[in-house]
Amino acid sequence: MLRAWGTSPDAAWQSLTTIRRRWLVAAFAASAIFAGAVGLFSTDSVHRLWGAMAACAYALAAIVVMAWKSRGADVALLLSFCGALLVPLAWMAWSGEQQPEVTVVARSAVSLIHHGTPYENSTALAGTSDPNSYNPYLPVMALFGMPRALLGGGPLTDPRLWFGVVFLLAFWLALRAGGARDVTRWALFAAASPVIAFELAVGGTDVPIVAFLCLGFALLWRARPELSGLALGTAAAMKATAWPALLIGFALLIVRDGRKAARVFAAVAAAVVAVCAGPFLFHDGGSLVRNTVLFPLGLAKVTSQASSPLPGHVIAETGRIGHAVVVAVLAVALLAVVASLAVRPPRTVPQAVMRLVIALTIMFVLAPSTRFGYVIYPATLTIWLLIVMAGRLRPAPGDPAARCDTRWRTRAESQPAA
Repeated sequence: MLRAWGTSPDAAWQSLTTIRRRWLVAAFAASAIFAGAVGLFSTDSVHRLWGAMAACAYALAAIVVMAWKSRGADVALLLSFCGALLVPLAWMAWSGEQQPEVTVVARSAVSLIHHGTPYENSTALAGTSDPNSYNPYLPVMALFGMPRALLGGGPLTDPRLWFGVVFLLAFWLALRAGGARDVTRWALFAAASPVIAFELAVGGTDVPIVAFLCLGFALLWRARPELSGLALGTAAAMKATAWPALLIGFALLIVRDGRKAARVFAAVAAAVVAVCAGPFLFHDGGSLVRNTVLFPLGLAKVTSQASSPLPGHVIAETGRIGHAVVVAVLAVALLAVVASLAVRPPRTVPQAVMRLVIALTIMFVLAPSTRFGYVIYPATLTIWLLIVMAGRLRPAPGDPAARCDTRWRTRAESQPAA
């Protein structure tokens, strides 16, 4: 599918050190422009702070790549990773500047410890007008708030730090399992890109989820349905945005590997979600549904603060009829995606990932409560897929990429292609 769209990578993209310098300069320059625009035009002070710091880092990285041919890529990578991610994240964690979802995650962990549930009960929600009293995340997300709940405040217990650690580990594994080369540089490059760095520095709740989505599909590439079910089930136990990945992974396995593999995948994924969310469903199912289903759909008493002017939100803001129309259109669109899995299921991992990208894009564009930050899902999945597809190519004789990560190339080529 990617080849048909003219976006299939070549062997030169197997490492940051073998990419043509003009492409690397363009990537850092575009990142600097984006960060500068955030710093100048955002109405959120946290966003503006990140934009100012990151724009300088990306601009310096672009200059270094142009000026230093031999080691410019590595120095630029270090500059962007530190200047666009580490420094802004450390400063914001130290000063307590953050988006509300960080507080929601931290509070959910405290509630889990003291009340046995990460959710406010129905009585408390009925008397509140604060949208941040709701917790739209599934129970596994509360684990990221445990360091703060157990050890108190401070930079090292900030949930964003642990979002980042989990992302780097899971995304690195996803690259390696998928067959990418030069995985450490690529993992750092992805983390330093505006797609991840911006989200992680200011909030970051979606960052570990998308990393587990990549890992789940990487394991499908290696024909490991049980491990893929574990990874995608974990993502699905963090937030409902990961649920479409379960359907698409199941459809791929039925066609490619047969019903037995698909049943193993489904059983493991369902078991993970059941173990993580089941106790809270039985404890207070009404509260879980209000927080994780009704609130994100805009059907709770209080509406979400996620209000980017995408079509779904714009139409929902016209009134009850507009909101009902958006929910209905969203449901029809998702049913159409499900129907497409039955009529024309994906037969390879790239096809499955692109189907997920389409499904998630439809979901976020049409959702009544949405924000531009959700682009992290389709963007990160596409970045991961392109890196992996480049890594699975055999370099031409004499190509500089042939010298990149030789040991891993031998292992990757031994893996069955999807």
